[in-house]
Amino acid sequence: MHIGISTSVIQRGRTGVAQYLLALLRAYQPFARDHHFSLFVLEEDLPLFADFKSTMRIIPVPERFRPPLKNILWHQTRLPLIARRHRIEVLHVPSYRRMLWPKPCALVATIHDLAPFHVPKKYDWKRMFYGRVVARQLARRQDEIIAISRNTAKDVHQFFGLNPDRVSVVHNGVEHGRFHPGARDTARLRAIEKYGLRQPFFLYIARLEHPGKNHVRLIAAFNQFKAASGSRWHLVLGGSDWQDAEVIHRAIRESPFATDIQTLGFVSNENLPDLYRAADAFVFPSLYEGFGMPPIEAMACGCPVISSTRGSLGEVIGDAAAIIDPENIDSMAGQMEAVAGDSDLRLRLQTVGLKQARQFDWKRTAEETLRVYERATRRLKSPRARSRRMPEPTPDERESARIAAVR
Repeated sequence: MHIGISTSVIQRGRTGVAQYLLALLRAYQPFARDHHFSLFVLEEDLPLFADFKSTMRIIPVPERFRPPLKNILWHQTRLPLIARRHRIEVLHVPSYRRMLWPKPCALVATIHDLAPFHVPKKYDWKRMFYGRVVARQLARRQDEIIAISRNTAKDVHQFFGLNPDRVSVVHNGVEHGRFHPGARDTARLRAIEKYGLRQPFFLYIARLEHPGKNHVRLIAAFNQFKAASGSRWHLVLGGSDWQDAEVIHRAIRESPFATDIQTLGFVSNENLPDLYRAADAFVFPSLYEGFGMPPIEAMACGCPVISSTRGSLGEVIGDAAAIIDPENIDSMAGQMEAVAGDSDLRLRLQTVGLKQARQFDWKRTAEETLRVYERATRRLKSPRARSRRMPEPTPDERESARIAAVR
């Protein structure tokens, strides 16, 4: 099977979609003996895909197509022609934001969440309109949809009106070769050397996005926890600045415990496992998640977790975390105080968290995703589907595709 994968939604590798895609591609490596993979990669992202050059074909995409509107147009006009030229059998777009309308081959898309339907003002009005209206129509053109959780699949049925037989739940995995318990003393020393983290600390890994990631309430809860307990614990926030990040930075500056709150910026894949191991507890107060990879990665590294259950989080963390209501500051502060003050509770959370994390594995995710591709190609061969495919390209269109593929 010749599989094409669009990668341009990874935003230079600093998003959850990027971590999903790169982990999936790593899990695909053993399957490259039986399948041919072609990756469409923006030029400045090429270094992120260096590890795949020996097993997969890398097709550069000119950098001028990075801006969102130009990237959408590239997906709707140039990519279908290029896919035909390369005789791709199934094309996987790992985000609803770039799903195709033309059908040059079987189409598969991954929907991570439908946050625009759940979190008011999560994005600007244009992105909200795209997510609520345009994506709904595009989703109906796909042969198969992958939902990364049962909760997301339920949302796809409810908000996009798709038949259940076209939606497959394929959970994200955990890269257990990277995320596993390790020498905590060594991890703490690295955290001190790299970030100056000398005190016990709560860790939160999420892009600094307001209001969706709920940092402001977490900071308020941390203030309450510190005032009530007199604890020396710190709060550490890892993640790039995103929408309305200044609101979060202002909340930190105005905190009476501002010196005990530290922002790290984007945390690289290389440093993330040791940061989980060094943390005394991981806190995840998100208002909505389609899956929620950070808490399960933290569990895999042996870090006790405090988490919301919003969106799919309850499905993912099970009974392995201390549960909070992310809109209730008292709830968050209370669990922070309980976890910080009780080493036996932290040990219990660590034990059940390790067991929960073992349920998720990228190899299984890769196998299940390949089966979705196979179903998509079979679906496209049906008489009804063939009538909706793109017409064969003209000679001029073939030449345009050739030029677009090499520029």
